[in-house]
Amino acid sequence: MKKTSRRRAKLVLVLGGASSGKSQAALELAGNAAPKAFVATGQALDREMAERIRRHQRMRSPDWETMEVPVDLAGWFRKQGQEYRAIVVDCLTLWLSNLGATGVRDDAVNDHVTDLLRAIRRTQALVLLVSNELGLGLVPLGRSARRFRDVAGRVNQRIAAEADEVHFIVSGQTLRLK
Repeated sequence: MKKTSRRRAKLVLVLGGASSGKSQAALELAGNAAPKAFVATGQALDREMAERIRRHQRMRSPDWETMEVPVDLAGWFRKQGQEYRAIVVDCLTLWLSNLGATGVRDDAVNDHVTDLLRAIRRTQALVLLVSNELGLGLVPLGRSARRFRDVAGRVNQRIAAEADEVHFIVSGQTLRLK
């Protein structure tokens, strides 16, 4: 009896600083695969964030289906991930912030990352995860900001280790790390 091999997702991590061009780079790396989904973790909690979201929406072509998933990324991938050939999740840093706002403790974040990675690998899509690299700036003065930076750094390391490719974006320029 012939064994059928199921292709697993290709996982790409796109890292960069704020306004570095990482979202645009992720859209370009997704290529022409269709159908494609843009999974947004940001929430319009104030005017400035609402404008950022509108600006991001304008930079995407109309063939992107936009989903707003601030917290349950793994659940979204399990339920809808098979429907798409390319998926951009923008961004993991906001996702971590949203998890924290729902009461998820730092020591439980790793379980959420494990669940997300498992759900992604069950799809057959090209999955691009966008995340901020927070470790290149000054050490934050506040304890909670330092703690968040450290958690985000560990999450980025974990996903980079699992990823098939890692791209670092600086001033709109892409450096492939892996």
